Amino acid sequence: MPTLHRYEKEKFFVNAEGRKESVPSIHDPATRELSVVVPSYNEEDRLPLMMDEALDYLEKRQKRDPSFTYEVIVVDDGSKDQTTKVAMKYCKKYGSDKVRVLSLVKNRGKGGAVRMGVFSSRGKKILMADADGATKFADIEKVEEGLKNLQPWPNEMAISCGSRAHLEKDSIAKRSYFRTLLMYGFHFLVWFLCVKEIRDTQCGFKLLTRKAASRTFSILHIERWAFDVELLYIAQRLRIPIAEVAVNWTEIEGSKLVPFWSWLQMGRDLLFIRLRYMTGAWQLE
Repeated sequence: MPTLHRYEKEKFFVNAEGRKESVPSIHDPATRELSVVVPSYNEEDRLPLMMDEALDYLEKRQKRDPSFTYEVIVVDDGSKDQTTKVAMKYCKKYGSDKVRVLSLVKNRGKGGAVRMGVFSSRGKKILMADADGATKFADIEKVEEGLKNLQPWPNEMAISCGSRAHLEKDSIAKRSYFRTLLMYGFHFLVWFLCVKEIRDTQCGFKLLTRKAASRTFSILHIERWAFDVELLYIAQRLRIPIAEVAVNWTEIEGSKLVPFWSWLQMGRDLLFIRLRYMTGAWQLE
């Protein structure tokens, strides 16, 4: 089983008044309806657009329904730019009860950053959302509907995944043959080795119940790009119901994915996932 290591600095966040507060735990009872976890690495340019859209939606929703409560957790994954400073502006504007910034001591990878945010969340439901804002935030209603349709949730666990599979034909037309070949190769490996029922495992817009998030992320080993695949592999092995819901998506410039090397790393990680769970090197219990 993996062990989560937190540096001393990562056990606290800085509130809107500039004081340190201890981070909460996923194992505590939920005190918010929704937690939004935003992994961010060198996102000073792209983060504001996403935060403006997300907070505008969340504030309007709260005005319509005062019982709806939320928090947005920006996890700065060891950025070398002003990501934390940009995120703290939103903390000061909306208050640290609604926007919190976790600054990691060093880069863990997207999966590691998401896990740190999930383990520090207070929501009954937890949404993973990319910092680039490629998915329209209002599409949370679509993944919420997907989650709702899975009820009754066994042991209060369920996952609803945003999906770009319906956009695949259009995206292929805009990609080079090399990138298309890499994409198909990756999809085949995902299907062959790990996850057969989900067409798009990599969309960064996923909604989990609190118990599903706690259970799956406690087992998760992969901390970089292929973490989504392991997350869904774990969920399927644990018989957690999963919905796949079509969402709007726009490619935003500035991706951290380096086509060849990232796909190579992801392919290696897929092999590790299958082999290590098959041999018992990684445990589900």
